[in-house]
Amino acid sequence: MEQAQLQVTEDRVLGGRVALRQPKTGYRAGLDAALLAAACDAGAGARVIEAGCGVGGALLAAAARTPQASFTGIERDTDAAALARVNVALNGMEGRVEILGGDVAAGFRALGLAPFDAALGNPPFFDDASALRGPSPERRGAYIADDGLEAWIGFLVKAVVEGGTITLIHRADRLADILALLAPKAGSFHIRPIQPFADTPAKRVMVRAIKTGKAPLVLLPALVLHEREGGKHAAPVEAILRGDAALGWA
Repeated sequence: MEQAQLQVTEDRVLGGRVALRQPKTGYRAGLDAALLAAACDAGAGARVIEAGCGVGGALLAAAARTPQASFTGIERDTDAAALARVNVALNGMEGRVEILGGDVAAGFRALGLAPFDAALGNPPFFDDASALRGPSPERRGAYIADDGLEAWIGFLVKAVVEGGTITLIHRADRLADILALLAPKAGSFHIRPIQPFADTPAKRVMVRAIKTGKAPLVLLPALVLHEREGGKHAAPVEAILRGDAALGWA
């Protein structure tokens, strides 16, 4: 599909601080991207990479939250990458955010980049297309990991220096797989369950690991998205979405 044929909306995220042009139909940045951005705690001068950045929903929100760091997004879909570059310019971030074409399946070394201080990822949730009702073609890349979760974890681990951080959000039922894939090269895990309601099991999980880290695993209090009565999101989540709060690791 040619870029000119895409129907695009312009939305505001992070309390209006970030403008985001994205396809009107197909995969659109949502809550997972917002939480991933809120979990980025890059320090001054840090270099951060996001694998599969799409149109930049998480990447640009993270950059707005941490203006002292620089960011690189990797995206294989040419239409999404083109929109991401538009969004970088739209938000005046050309000096410290760049978008590169690249495929996670090819591995980090194929990019020819120096390792980063931190890596972010929201890997596609399914490895097997038969595991769910077939997504529309424009959504397939966001839902199906053609080379499996192993390729994504391998990319993120290779993408950071020793002592660098790896932060990802994924399905809670894949937590054991995530830890097993990270464990040979990373440790010092911090895990935060994400529950739809306080009385329901977690559907998502956020994991932060340190390459070559050796500290004991820390299981953090769950982030509860909704109250049974009241607004769309619980107050702490609304604060995260507005950019008034971060999703810390303590």
